[in-house]
Amino acid sequence: MAWLRGFVARLSGTAELPADFAGELTGDERVLAVARSAEGPLVATHLGLWLPSGRRLGWHLVSKATWNDGALTLIESAESGPAGEAVLLRDLPPQRVALTEPGRLPEVVHERVTGSIRSTQHREFPAGGARFVQRKVPGRNGLVLQVRADPGTDEDALAPVAAEVAQRLRGAAR
Repeated sequence: MAWLRGFVARLSGTAELPADFAGELTGDERVLAVARSAEGPLVATHLGLWLPSGRRLGWHLVSKATWNDGALTLIESAESGPAGEAVLLRDLPPQRVALTEPGRLPEVVHERVTGSIRSTQHREFPAGGARFVQRKVPGRNGLVLQVRADPGTDEDALAPVAAEVAQRLRGAAR
């Protein structure tokens, strides 16, 4: 029956899930692309990127992804706290994964990360600067405002500004 799954995957434009995949897809999660690395497979779905460890990284938490010299370098963002209806983010150290068989994965990662961004602006404040990004989060209605403080910017001083911006955006959307 493996041949049938592969045949259906090719007909439907999706990729086949590798046998050594360490994660567990949700019932409606669609596989878009698969790549191989020495650590195991990377699997892109409509919800995010599954890393070889079996952990899914949502597209809205990929701050930056680059494909260069046979490796995918990811900068993951972690939520550092709420700011009203906005979310404060901090970038984690880059993760570099050398791909032995990239397939369509670099292209799909680029499409999904850029496709999740609806708007982005950088603003300077007396307490420092920040990037404000409105993103679509798979499985959620509406947009989420993510705010990433520049290095040296006080997040505690930024939080009320981020909350006010989110409130104004919510009012403008109505």
